[in-house]
Amino acid sequence: MPGTSRGAQLGLLHRRSASARTPFPWPLGLLTLLALLAAPHLVWRTGPLSQSPSKREAPSESQRRAGNTDPYGSITEGQRPDPLDFTAEELEELRRRFGVHGPQPKLAQLFTEGLDQLQPLRAHTLSRLEELRPVILSESRRQQINPMLVAAVLFDELQHAKPGEDTPLVAESGLFQTHGPAQLGIGELTKQGLLPANPSPEQISTARLHLLDPDRNVQVLVGKFARLSRALNLPRHRLLMASSDPRDAKALATLAYLHNGKLDYSGRILRYMQSPELHGVLYGTRRTPTSPLI
Repeated sequence: MPGTSRGAQLGLLHRRSASARTPFPWPLGLLTLLALLAAPHLVWRTGPLSQSPSKREAPSESQRRAGNTDPYGSITEGQRPDPLDFTAEELEELRRRFGVHGPQPKLAQLFTEGLDQLQPLRAHTLSRLEELRPVILSESRRQQINPMLVAAVLFDELQHAKPGEDTPLVAESGLFQTHGPAQLGIGELTKQGLLPANPSPEQISTARLHLLDPDRNVQVLVGKFARLSRALNLPRHRLLMASSDPRDAKALATLAYLHNGKLDYSGRILRYMQSPELHGVLYGTRRTPTSPLI
């Protein structure tokens, strides 16, 4: 470049080469770096998904039983099916056969969750449930029903019971259609053959008093689950265990759904079934504290 010093020439060449390059947007580069740092498993994964298909192992027998038959593994490998995931066909079949329907309104769900947080109410409910422990265990054993399902339903119904609804005077008024700890209607007595299809007023009155008796109410509840289990062709030679078999968990969720008729009810019941407090009520041993003076 005539008339230009060597230093100026080098500076000009540097500016031209720099302008010829596409500038890298540094904010985008910074975001990309932060994303990689926040998700290192995307870069450093060394598990089965990073292996070539020829080196991956075939599914084990337990995986095949769980429904994971992808020989190379998938993003759902090791995950259990959601027992609360009812298909549209299943919901329609349950509605047609048993008359159940969708979830309760969101406002009602929030109110229910709020009641569950009241510790004095929860403690009172647990004490009432403990009084029912003998009949829960004996009837559940006799009819091969998981006692935790029975306890969870009773806990929920007792927790959200309306004041005064368990008194004979209120029951006779016809103000409420369900009665007792499990909130059962006299129609369930008819389905179990304990009441005629067209009962007289005297028989209806007797049936209401029958359901107000806590022990008899629990017996009818367990009988209801046994009746529904037969209708659904569920296993009757063993207890359904939600923690050991996804199919059992789905069956228990279905039984809870059919008891209450609300789709969101099943989730609460399955959560209650895992509650250490309820397990303690049914299977724990209460010791009377000893005075330090003794």
